[in-house]
Amino acid sequence: MMTTKTATISHAQSSKSDVKRLVKAMTAIAWSVLGIGVLLCLVNLSHFSDQNVGLMVGIGFLIGSVHIYVIGTAIGLVHARLHQEQPPTSFEDN
Repeated sequence: MMTTKTATISHAQSSKSDVKRLVKAMTAIAWSVLGIGVLLCLVNLSHFSDQNVGLMVGIGFLIGSVHIYVIGTAIGLVHARLHQEQPPTSFEDN
């Protein structure tokens, strides 16, 4: 019984750092996608119409970057709330 609880606690802490890494990675990806979107929009801004595929793809990248950032932030918040509401685990059997 003791080793099961110890494994669960150590797994919870490694999971916390994994989630932090995931949130940071998704934030970096969102910024990269935003930069690509801005670049595509600026390069293809001369012909401003819905027929301009480069401009439409750039706008899609801008919108997609916001979605990636929001999803990454939501994952971090849900994980933080999950650990906040759980009672602390102890090693003693009650």
